[in-house]
Amino acid sequence: MQAAIFDLDGVIVNTVPLHFRAWQRMFAEYGREFTFEEYKEKVDGIPRKDGARAVLTDLSDEELEKAGSKKQCYFLEYLNSEEIPVYKTTVDLIKALKKEKIKRGAISSSKNCLAILKKANLIDLFDVIITGNDVTKGKPDPRVFLTAAEKMSVEPAGCVVFEDAVLGVEAAKRAKMKCVGIDRYGKPERLKKADLVVSDLGEVNIEKIKELF
Repeated sequence: MQAAIFDLDGVIVNTVPLHFRAWQRMFAEYGREFTFEEYKEKVDGIPRKDGARAVLTDLSDEELEKAGSKKQCYFLEYLNSEEIPVYKTTVDLIKALKKEKIKRGAISSSKNCLAILKKANLIDLFDVIITGNDVTKGKPDPRVFLTAAEKMSVEPAGCVVFEDAVLGVEAAKRAKMKCVGIDRYGKPERLKKADLVVSDLGEVNIEKIKELF
């Protein structure tokens, strides 16, 4: 094991409640009620415009852009005014990896990634941070993970990825990397393509992760 790559949302931090409230507020302006089940099924982890389209099916492209921009404004408003919940067990593992001098990367398809890590005071824990500004293809394309490995000067086969999303696990395996899936919804079968599935990173340590190689 040469390097560990952590997805941001759902693995390092829990910004899901902020995203959900921002979507809910925006959709309410269009007269649509929006539940958390719909959030998980229709908009979680996909680009804003596609998320808006999944619910507001009768809007033009231009209107969908506007709706997505509103959602982003509300999300940033919440982000700037509230504490960001951090998964302490993940941070403990990242600190342990740093102590062992194993390289660490953070990745996100979100362009808010740096702002979130800065706000949570976590930016110094990583050798490399890849955001939505650095890659043009989203998961399940493996580009985001391959870019992180490249920037850390390590081989993909020497990397382990920590992911909570189905498309993220698929992208990690396409990149020929080991993958630990984190099941936050009590449905571990969703992440069955991962090499190991846990409900929280408190269940693993560096030795257990090394056994994957």
